[in-house]
Amino acid sequence: DKITDITVAIDKLDKIGIEKVNEELLAKGISQEAVDTLQPIIGLHGTNDEKIATLKNVLASSATGLKGVEELETILADMQRLSLRNELELDLTLARGLNYYTGAIIEVKALDVQIGSITGGGRYDNLTGIFGLPGVSGVGISFGADRIFDVLNQLDLFPEDYTRGTDILFVNFGEREQAYILPILSELRKNGIRTEIYPDAAKMKKQMTYADNNRIPYVAIVGEDEMAADKIALKDMKSGEQALFTIRQLIDKLITKN
Repeated sequence: DKITDITVAIDKLDKIGIEKVNEELLAKGISQEAVDTLQPIIGLHGTNDEKIATLKNVLASSATGLKGVEELETILADMQRLSLRNELELDLTLARGLNYYTGAIIEVKALDVQIGSITGGGRYDNLTGIFGLPGVSGVGISFGADRIFDVLNQLDLFPEDYTRGTDILFVNFGEREQAYILPILSELRKNGIRTEIYPDAAKMKKQMTYADNNRIPYVAIVGEDEMAADKIALKDMKSGEQALFTIRQLIDKLITKN
């Protein structure tokens, strides 16, 4: 009955320390004898094998406890057989915020970043019963997208190709011009040039401001004159220079710049 109170308190070990955890356990109605029994488990340290050995000793009189240790050994052995590159650490102070887990739980942390877990989950039995599908076991995980982004950002792990913004923005004058531009967009993208067209036929100033605010280096202008000449007017947003190019010339210029 007290398992939730115990796991919630122990989960705070890293934040408040062992003394405060013990105080919280006692305040939740856990007996002093039970708190004393928990100490070797809360203070578990060493390698995974050493932790397993300690648990077997502490739980020697508990058939249920030893069964749990046996299950942990199976998980650790299977993980070794998979030859994963990730370091796996047995941590009995770990607790998840959701209380429907019935087996092992996991949390994934990024090395060299103090940011908490980026992934977590665990084993649950019969959870599907509440949806009318009893007797089905499963394992679920969730990902912290914001935390993963922060880790990638802090460790500078984003590929350069993904941090590069739009290379060229096509001005949108209307449906006719847009229909003419779309095949050009496709051709530029095939050549690895990040291309976009402004989503609607807004005023030119608004479209130029968008390019400037988003640090888009080039703006392509295709109006009636350009379509008639089968050319593209390219404006360099940094220098302000503007010149006419064929599609091939435009591709060559932008590839060279990138």
